[in-house]
Amino acid sequence: MSGTPHAAGRASTEDDPLPTEGPVAGRGRSVNRALELASRGVRSSAVRLPRTVHNQGGGGFAGLLTQIARGTGVAGYPGDGAQRWPAVHALDAAVLFRLALEKAPAGSSWQAVADEGDAVRDIAAVIGRRLGLPVESVPQENFGTLGPIFATDQPASSARTRAALGWQPTHPSLLDDLENIQA
Repeated sequence: MSGTPHAAGRASTEDDPLPTEGPVAGRGRSVNRALELASRGVRSSAVRLPRTVHNQGGGGFAGLLTQIARGTGVAGYPGDGAQRWPAVHALDAAVLFRLALEKAPAGSSWQAVADEGDAVRDIAAVIGRRLGLPVESVPQENFGTLGPIFATDQPASSARTRAALGWQPTHPSLLDDLENIQA
């Protein structure tokens, strides 16, 4: 398991390499080692999860934005909020893990992406409305060490995953699921 990689200026795909430098480098190196076991006859595969794996309005980076909003009294987003985050419902991700176990060829990577990229300002707008808080741009430093990640446009595609494994997400999108947040 790993995260969907960043691909500057476009949605990442299953063919994009995982980062082997920076804050998530260890995870990328570990997954690459596991995939290399295919050359030794091990049927390994990797499911790449997006920034937010959600269920009942919680989970992932959107869940962190909700916690931060509760603590600060503002549903904030960095910059203009146009940066996009991919997401998947936890139950849809579970189906993909099963499909990968059943069908995936050795050494393959799959992306568990149902929503290619919701704008962070749209995510913050639902959080703010559900919590009764103002929604506004805040300095990325307000998000601590996650600020640079929250400020990066990170859309991702699962087109190859859907075509090859027949995976079809059926559960609520992130924006719909965030409607479950309780004030």
